[in-house]
Amino acid sequence: MDPKNIHIVEENDEIEAHLPDGRVLSGPRGATAGDFLKAIESDLPAPVMGAIVNGELQELTYPLEIEAHLTPVTMADADGARIYRRSLTFLLEAAFARLFPNAELHIDHSVASGGYYCHVRRGPERDGQIVPSELQALEAEMRRLVALDLPFERRKVSLAEAVACFQSRNYPDKVRLLKYRRKPYLTLYSLDGHVDYHHGYMTPSSGSLKWFEITPSNGGFTLRFPRRDIPPAISPMEHFPKLLAAFRRYGDWLEKLGINAAGALDDAIAAGRGREIILVSEALQGQHIAEIARQIAEQGDGARVALIAGPSSSGKTTFSRRLAVQLLALGLSPFALELDNYFVEREKTPRDELGEFDFEAFDALDRAALGEDLARLLAGEEVQAPRYNFREGRREPGDVIRLRSGQILILEGIHGLNPRLLPPDLAGQAFRIYVSALTQLNLDRHNRVSTTDSRLVRRIVRDARERGYSAAQTIHRWESVGRGEKRHIFPYQENADVMFNSALVYELAALGPLAQPLLRQVEYGTREHIEAKRLLALLEWFLPIEADWVPDNSILREFIGGSILKDFKVWGG
Repeated sequence: MDPKNIHIVEENDEIEAHLPDGRVLSGPRGATAGDFLKAIESDLPAPVMGAIVNGELQELTYPLEIEAHLTPVTMADADGARIYRRSLTFLLEAAFARLFPNAELHIDHSVASGGYYCHVRRGPERDGQIVPSELQALEAEMRRLVALDLPFERRKVSLAEAVACFQSRNYPDKVRLLKYRRKPYLTLYSLDGHVDYHHGYMTPSSGSLKWFEITPSNGGFTLRFPRRDIPPAISPMEHFPKLLAAFRRYGDWLEKLGINAAGALDDAIAAGRGREIILVSEALQGQHIAEIARQIAEQGDGARVALIAGPSSSGKTTFSRRLAVQLLALGLSPFALELDNYFVEREKTPRDELGEFDFEAFDALDRAALGEDLARLLAGEEVQAPRYNFREGRREPGDVIRLRSGQILILEGIHGLNPRLLPPDLAGQAFRIYVSALTQLNLDRHNRVSTTDSRLVRRIVRDARERGYSAAQTIHRWESVGRGEKRHIFPYQENADVMFNSALVYELAALGPLAQPLLRQVEYGTREHIEAKRLLALLEWFLPIEADWVPDNSILREFIGGSILKDFKVWGG
């Protein structure tokens, strides 16, 4: 190139932001990502909550000083939904603190119809009780703050200043957690004088939080918000008594362990109580499995088939085998029948909206063949079970089987709770079990640990060990996994006769050292890197625990390896 063609250009006050669809936005240097995205907000499917700037997730207040690649993040995106819900929780905190300065607000767990169940503590005389008139006042105060469109002010402070702030506000769980903070600073947000830490980014101001409702629930209330698939509408309130009972059972377990949040777990590990926490957690879970086996046994012929369903990485396989052991201990002989062998021929498999085979669709199973084989087996007849050839996409003849008198069939699969799986004359002989990692050990009273995050960390560790997948590959597939769960599993979870919570209070402490090296390998600048960075930030709050201490029959062994139940064959014949 001719050097004469090179010349100095004066700094321009205008910069360009390049959108994913090829369009280019131009605006003043220093304008925020939110300012730029206002030009296209009418083209987007949902309200904008954040932005990806040059491969990094940023708040809408992030200033653009140089030319950038800019991607809007809306409420329909996972990160956008998290930003909205996190900001809404902070809005709830600010309103609650103004109205009830002597009470404690606790954000407990999510509800399937879109919301967080919350409870209140304010002394033994009214512990957990909040009356409808108070909830009406709380929602009215939140809407007042929304109408004022107050800014969420963000500032970075030293750990010492953060600790002093939380001590003055009587947040001992947050003070305890900060003892294990590895960075020398903390980012605090403030709204209308209320100050707190939240694990992740916020919206710029309260005015963007228009879509919410507060509904009384089980002595507390549910803060309801839009689901990702239908923003910004709020779904009708559904009731999940069995799911709530499972969460409460886990809460009782946490009380027995003396661990109410991540800081308390870190304290126990730092004090050398790691083995104790593991053993007691495993014992509590083992008692529940034994209890489920007794329920099945007590039903006699009313429970000839045990149907086990649950989302990905919930530990269904290990649970099924531990249940089999407990049934054997009660003198019952279980027999596993694999639902995957009843797939329809490949060319008959339904296709999804992208034209790809949808192997998770309900009609991907040959229910007629399954129902016929089950009826004959339960009648004591001999059956040649199918074996599905996944490479060729067709069923082949499998083993010839016959149940012994009193033998119980165990079927595990994502459609186990769908009421259409079994013919009506067999449905009455089924005992249905929902298995999921229903995490309730939160970072503190206001910062939740998502059940989905716990399962994703499990899967990242298992996929790397068993399938050779990178963390990026697992994260990339996770979105489609979640869509399948929302369609085929979650709508039927209340059909279960019993729910089993496979979460273990210590598991992120054990999984962290295995997951972190995998997450650090995710390529910078990708969407998967954004997710990996978020998960790494979460895992940093947990002190590590020795994976070797995990019992060899633990559900966690399904993910970290070394399970004594991996080749368990007793229940096969």
